[in-house]
Amino acid sequence: MKNVFNQNDVKEFIGRINTLTPATQAKWGKMSVGQMLAHLCVSYEMMYENKHPKPNAALKLFLKLLVKKSVVNEVPYKHSLRTAPAFVITEQKDFENEKKRLIAYINKTLDLGEKHFDNKESHSFGALTKTEWNNMLSKHLDHHLSQFGV
Repeated sequence: MKNVFNQNDVKEFIGRINTLTPATQAKWGKMSVGQMLAHLCVSYEMMYENKHPKPNAALKLFLKLLVKKSVVNEVPYKHSLRTAPAFVITEQKDFENEKKRLIAYINKTLDLGEKHFDNKESHSFGALTKTEWNNMLSKHLDHHLSQFGV
């Protein structure tokens, strides 16, 4: 698994993102490439911005007990999994803007480093280790970049 806290791996992710064009088609799923980039930005919005409501205590417990493990482990996502409501992007998005936002978020994460994230509270799953943060972010990036053939 690639490491979002490693400069060479981040360079590779950004290189893959930079090969996308507004005309890149998905191999599976319903999102356009702009929607996919916006979808990937949601994880970072939850980390860095206060624009998504946090789950209530009952939902957070459910997420920690039944969803967290599949999100933070190293097992790749299967195609066309159910998407959490906050991550559903239905409106068309500006490709260039979403690409710039995603790359900026990826670089911010690299700059903050793994120490910043070790045992940092996540939006939905409670405190995560640096490895869990990496797995969650890296796996999500790889899944959707592969979805678009890069």
